[in-house]
Amino acid sequence: MKKHQKLILSLLFDGLGYVSFIFPPFDFIWAPMSAFFMTKMYKGREGKIAAVITFVEEALPFFDVVPTFTLMWLYTFVLKSEKNNTILS
Repeated sequence: MKKHQKLILSLLFDGLGYVSFIFPPFDFIWAPMSAFFMTKMYKGREGKIAAVITFVEEALPFFDVVPTFTLMWLYTFVLKSEKNNTILS
């Protein structure tokens, strides 16, 4: 999956998290699904850690404002890339 596709999915999934403000029971469905999607989008240890964070954030009331998927995309494709470029320089 290309990084721009992941960004679009991240924005979509973060938007789905806001559905619970209108329909609170949606969190019961979305919390485990969001953790699953996070592990599929981001492999390895970092993906698993992000999945746990996403699950907890979506399961707890009023924490849905945190755009976890988008933050993970930024970490993976911006911060981690800058870190690698600094080390290589």
